[in-house]
Amino acid sequence: MLGRVTQTTDSAAAAGTPQGLPGRRRVHRAWIVAAVTFVTIIGGAAFNSLPGLLIDPLHTEFGWSRGEIGLAVSIDMALYGLTAPFAAALMDRFGIRKVVVVALSAVAAGALASVWMTASWQLMLYWGLLVGLGTGSMALAFSATVTNRWFVARRGLVTGILTAAGASGQLVFLPLCAWIVEEHGWRPASVTVALAAVVVVPFVWFLMRDHPADVGLAPYGGPFVEKPAPATGAATRTVRVLLDAARTGPFWLLAGSFAICGASTNGLIRTHFVPSAHDHGMAITAAASLLAVIGVFDIIGTVFSGWLTDRFDARRLLAVYYALRGVSLLFLPMLMAPAVHPPMVFFIVFYGLDWVATVPPTLALCREQYGEDSAIVFGWVLASHQVGAALVAFLGGVARDATGSYDMVWYASGALCATAALMALMVRRRREPADAG
Repeated sequence: MLGRVTQTTDSAAAAGTPQGLPGRRRVHRAWIVAAVTFVTIIGGAAFNSLPGLLIDPLHTEFGWSRGEIGLAVSIDMALYGLTAPFAAALMDRFGIRKVVVVALSAVAAGALASVWMTASWQLMLYWGLLVGLGTGSMALAFSATVTNRWFVARRGLVTGILTAAGASGQLVFLPLCAWIVEEHGWRPASVTVALAAVVVVPFVWFLMRDHPADVGLAPYGGPFVEKPAPATGAATRTVRVLLDAARTGPFWLLAGSFAICGASTNGLIRTHFVPSAHDHGMAITAAASLLAVIGVFDIIGTVFSGWLTDRFDARRLLAVYYALRGVSLLFLPMLMAPAVHPPMVFFIVFYGLDWVATVPPTLALCREQYGEDSAIVFGWVLASHQVGAALVAFLGGVARDATGSYDMVWYASGALCATAALMALMVRRRREPADAG
């Protein structure tokens, strides 16, 4: 993230910035805030590496069915999504720093408490409730809020970079947690996730700022804007924005397609790929390493998608992304084997490039359609993403318990992706400026 801006007294005044440093080149503070946001999302997303790794160990130790474990994961994913729009409004009311610090603390508490659980309801409480609320408060609505406040130029690129943070966390923590689970058991892995969340807190508290005006700067690429007064009635505003957006067709098309996006990524691959590969004789560490490789190419694909979103029609980009994802899922059951072969590697690379490439164009369409309310609207669209993920996380486990195979889940998800491609093309372009919320 190397964005540099030269500020002189004259250029600062022209931009409406109250402060300038004559003759000095420096990194705009927006890029520092974006970097802190990136690290925060990595720390908060560490937990997302665990569920797929722990399904078999928890099933073995406690005798819980995969459906029960999948239900806990689905609660986490649903709350992740349903919390996001309220978190965006709470950030308007209390500030980004306070909300994110509380969220990181909730993730750490849930991950640490799970070490002492003995019943499946505790799994649902710790993994589902606490971690779901915490990670939901640092969901993509957090990225949208930071991007909207701190950037005018390069929004698509920054959205892609921040979206890739989740994949970066997966890249860092999946191999590590897989090794810990195999060598030391699942409890040390859970403690590792808790520590990752705690370590990020000082970065947020000391380096994050709520608004460019807090440090006397204009947003990157735009004029100086006074910091608005804290918004009151956060919950009321969040619900009102939902009701207003729900009266429009684009909202349902975006929410529906993004629900399928969640079903075919977090709910399907992130939760069930490792146990499915293990069913075919593949070692857990090998399967987890493949997921980590997805994370590598996810970063590339998402940043590139942000670059494309700044230049091309977001609707067509979404249609292409969903169509290609659906085709790849239809081939996946034929690629499962005890060892990693070149066709599986090709799938991993291909799927990784497409994993969350849908986020920048979806956020761009929300911004186009809903203006100043776009972060909250995107929070609700993200909620649908996580509801879709939650359903497949649960139903995928049920299908495995009932049939002994994940094959039908892969095929059904591939067909759903084709539907999402058509929905993206149906979103009408809004030519007039979006009304302020």
